[in-house]
Amino acid sequence: MATKKKKTLVIVESPAKARTLSGILGPEYDIRASVGHVRDLPKTQLGVDTDRNFAPKYLVPKDKKAIVEEIKKAAEKADEIFLATDPDREGEAISWHLLEATNLKDRPHQRVVFHEITPEAVKEAFEHPRQIDYRLVDAQQARRVLDRLVGYQVSPILWKKIRRGLSAGRVQSVALRMVVEREREIQAFTPVEYWSIDADMVAAEGDDQKSFTARLIGPVGEKKMEIPNNAESDRLVGLLKNSTFSVADIKKRPQSRKPAAPFTTSTLQQDASRRFGFTARRTMAVAQQLYEGLELSDQGQVGLITYMRTDSVNMADSAVGEAREYIGQKFGKEFVPDRPRTYKTKGKRAQEAHEAIRPTSAEREPESLSAALTRDQLRLYTLIWQRFVACQMADAEYDRTTVEVHAHPSDGSDPFLLRATESVLTFAGFQGVYEVQKDEDAPEEDPEARGLPKIETGDALNAAEIKPEQHFTEPPGRYSEATLVKALEENGIGRPSTYAPIISTIQDRGYVERDGRALVPQELGFVVNDLLIEYFPDVFSLGFTAEMEEELDEVARGERPWEPVVKQFYDPLQVDLENAAAAPKVEELTEEVCEKCGKPMVKKWGRFGQFLACTGYPDCKSTRPIDGEEEQEQTDEKCGECNADMNVRMGRFGKFLACTRYPDCKGTKPLLIKVGIPCPECGKDIVEKRTKKKRTFYGCAGYPDCEFTSWTRPLQVPCPKCEGLLVGAGKAKAEGQPAKCTKCEFKGTIDSGDPDPELAEAMA
Repeated sequence: MATKKKKTLVIVESPAKARTLSGILGPEYDIRASVGHVRDLPKTQLGVDTDRNFAPKYLVPKDKKAIVEEIKKAAEKADEIFLATDPDREGEAISWHLLEATNLKDRPHQRVVFHEITPEAVKEAFEHPRQIDYRLVDAQQARRVLDRLVGYQVSPILWKKIRRGLSAGRVQSVALRMVVEREREIQAFTPVEYWSIDADMVAAEGDDQKSFTARLIGPVGEKKMEIPNNAESDRLVGLLKNSTFSVADIKKRPQSRKPAAPFTTSTLQQDASRRFGFTARRTMAVAQQLYEGLELSDQGQVGLITYMRTDSVNMADSAVGEAREYIGQKFGKEFVPDRPRTYKTKGKRAQEAHEAIRPTSAEREPESLSAALTRDQLRLYTLIWQRFVACQMADAEYDRTTVEVHAHPSDGSDPFLLRATESVLTFAGFQGVYEVQKDEDAPEEDPEARGLPKIETGDALNAAEIKPEQHFTEPPGRYSEATLVKALEENGIGRPSTYAPIISTIQDRGYVERDGRALVPQELGFVVNDLLIEYFPDVFSLGFTAEMEEELDEVARGERPWEPVVKQFYDPLQVDLENAAAAPKVEELTEEVCEKCGKPMVKKWGRFGQFLACTGYPDCKSTRPIDGEEEQEQTDEKCGECNADMNVRMGRFGKFLACTRYPDCKGTKPLLIKVGIPCPECGKDIVEKRTKKKRTFYGCAGYPDCEFTSWTRPLQVPCPKCEGLLVGAGKAKAEGQPAKCTKCEFKGTIDSGDPDPELAEAMA
């Protein structure tokens, strides 16, 4: 009699991850996706019983009930159940919630953890399953409860004192505080004048008349001098112009530069921001796709990188060995250091059991994936691949030459020292693959000479030109997403999984806006921050928040229970809430008088910003816009309620159209992004739209009267066969744009000029 074959159920979070695992495990495994969390705290109430040791009340959301039922039915047919959610606290908690929601906790089940979705890693994980680590579950549960206590108790204070719809968060509000305080540093900064003096030097004798630049350091034997003003600069220039110059010393020494460690979540977000202008959220979304797996024509669904939420720079020995072998074959033995490189995580709270972010195979070169990946995916994968390969390569080697020049003034006063330095790359090492880019606000270094002439100690020099230059000290730079992530990490605030949501939230709420790459606090952000800091000084302090993170880590290590950690936070929060409840509303009395009742008017905050309101409210409900407020972008749209003009406003979820008579008229419309092409059916504008699931499509602005739609972006070029509307039909290529006609059967490649890469991506 044939042995009955076991049925194995594997539960993961995402469908993409499920598809990749299916290709590895085979058809005998039933792989189901929970699509994230299947339980959460209720949206309409606190959901935390503060009288019963902060017991949380979890519910299965409506949109997850069908998924839970499907997993239940699949589990009834299974002999084995494996929970294969992500290898972090969030993933551990999702596994626990799955058991609770599906009533499987009493059924035999095991937890498998892998940091990369490759056949070797998955096989290893299934050969060594474990039980759920309830220490990690407790740490995640404590974080969720803490965040709920702040969000549901502090946010209503903002509603009452400023306006409805605002929110506070345990960590997001600290990030806002950092951005606001940096802006105030900038506003309070007083520039200080200083000068530098450079001299273009040339050999007094000999055939090599090549010049080099040397910078004035100060009197010989003394520290670098400060030149505070134009008068002092002129005095020094006068002395130098009447000086004789000679080479006092030439120092040559080898210099090496080591490669950077492989990426963590923080450093990946920083580098993607510097190089590509990616937001933290965009970086993590693309990294998630690379981790969960993408379809490669010759290999099927493949996970391309290791897990992207990590603060560790550890690497598997097998990965390091593969990288060293690849480097030797590709670049030569001289590019492979004698011993494998190891890196130490700087953060004291790093989870060293995790791995750094790296490609799942060093052999999988970015060029080989160009046809299978989107532009963003390829750029991010290339960055991760280059950094990983470079981290196992030999040092870059330089010859550094320092030339010291003495200037002897003709009046017999003390000689001055001028210095020139030059670094010449002699061996590229890791820089042949990857070079670290500096932050935009990194301090400037003294200029380096280029191509020093052949000179010897004692040679006489002439000053071809003396060049004084005025400078002013600069304030600290505004945070970019990259530098804010770096600052959060350095201050011990947040975790790898929270950096992107933190930064997205303060922007989504309208507290902060991006200006280029700079994060600029808005007036509402200042107001919210100031209220929170005044009435919740400890809860939203950097030190207290970092201390809470450390205590959550102690919970994760099993060193303390989670409930006392929450209570330690909750008790001072209640005191602050009582004080804040008695605080006055954030209003500013003005000299304006109500036109209806003659009472004074105050500035208040509303959905669309500040406005004037009568102090006689509720008896008098008169309001009006503030005179001289910032000019808004005007449009030719008319309000559907009162036919007044509509302007573009910025709201919680981005730009929209609002009636210019607000707050008397509260008419709004979505802001339609025109693509500059008329509808082929009615002639009205075609606009960019989004489905409820955020998928972009293109449709007629005349909807519902006209129902023209296209999933791909319309092209400016007309159909060569019938003059009809062409839409994209694939990825843009160097020789043209694949297109198809919406009117006739034409399909082909058309020459649409040099398509914008982002546009081409949208058409794919």
